[in-house]
Amino acid sequence: MRKLRAPRRGSTFVGNFRPPQFRLPGRQALRGLLIAGVVAVGVLGIVSVGLLAWVARDLPDPNRIIQREVAQSTKIYDRTGETLLYDIHGDEKRTLIPFNEIPEALVHATLAAEDRNFYGHSGFSLTGIVRSVLKNAFTGSKVGGSTLTQQLVKNAILSPEKTYTRKIKELILSYQIEKKFSKDEILQLYFNEIPYGSVAYGAEAAAQTYFGKSVRDLSLAEHATLAALPQAPTFYSPYGSHVDRLFIRQHYILDSMAELGYITEQEAELTKQEPVEFKDRLENIIAPHFVMYVREYLTEKYGELTVEQGGLQVVTTLDLYKQNIAEEAIAEQAEKNAETWQANNAALLSLDPKTGEILAMVGSKDFFDTTIDGNVNVTVANRQPGSAIKPLNYALALSRGLITPATVIMDVPTTFPGGIGQPDYIP
Repeated sequence: MRKLRAPRRGSTFVGNFRPPQFRLPGRQALRGLLIAGVVAVGVLGIVSVGLLAWVARDLPDPNRIIQREVAQSTKIYDRTGETLLYDIHGDEKRTLIPFNEIPEALVHATLAAEDRNFYGHSGFSLTGIVRSVLKNAFTGSKVGGSTLTQQLVKNAILSPEKTYTRKIKELILSYQIEKKFSKDEILQLYFNEIPYGSVAYGAEAAAQTYFGKSVRDLSLAEHATLAALPQAPTFYSPYGSHVDRLFIRQHYILDSMAELGYITEQEAELTKQEPVEFKDRLENIIAPHFVMYVREYLTEKYGELTVEQGGLQVVTTLDLYKQNIAEEAIAEQAEKNAETWQANNAALLSLDPKTGEILAMVGSKDFFDTTIDGNVNVTVANRQPGSAIKPLNYALALSRGLITPATVIMDVPTTFPGGIGQPDYIP
């Protein structure tokens, strides 16, 4: 009878059964892994080069940077498609100006607003791209971390469409332009090409359009205001409904200039208090608040360039008959408001309750009256709702059984205690 040997110390097998042995890979295996890695990197490189070559196959010539197609105006009509409300004409206002005549304050304001690291990159910012990719992935938006060079390419060479293919083209062209032109030459192209809203292309045309004077004669407050426009020219337009947001951005730019050492904090604070007056806008326009509302929507959906030069034919929901009645009613009511309540404005919005279509929109008593900020569209602005909130409160109370149609709501003075240091509220 055969005796079984006792297992050696540290061994885990019993009898003649041994567990599988694990050995470090030998030289041959390591060599195989290394070769496979090199091949994978090579294939990835070839694929990347091929992808870039495919994307770049129809890139425009960066040497022809200021050549544009003939612009066609976008026309906005009423619901019949027969009455022209507004013609966004494509006649570009452009006055070329050499870089040495562009005020330093405008350059600094623009760099603070759009591209703080302009003199340190080669056309694009990797951190900006990564940041925008992460934001797009988590929010579903399509924002970009564009440099000034990329903005120049987007507005002067490529279309503003928001696709990843166009973004790759933008990066390639930006790199090519950085290799061909100096930083100052790129800035000169930027300040002569970039759209500032309306039909103003370039800083000089924008200064003449909005302030009625040369860019050389603008104040620091005006330079910072001008630098605020390129990010979203229609949204921040001095003639649009978001002038308050325009000045919020102007204040941000002034703070950024102080942070970067271009101006002092005291200069920034004093400049914020300086009034900025815009040149009167004289245009043939019907239902101006509604037209600007539509234009804003179109710009957000299709981009500035398409709206200003794409020749769109836009038929809207506006009922011109109802619009005229609404304007007459607001003119009449505004006078009564001024006499009775010392209120200097009024607004009206008429909707089709079945479809939600806008039939009439009067955003203020006079779109062109700057003394009451008449270009601000009160019908879509964030405002205290007042008694207009009551039907919503009653509807909620009815739906929850807290009141019935027979419930009496007493119309008597009611005191709501104020917070610490705040007066009571007595509606």
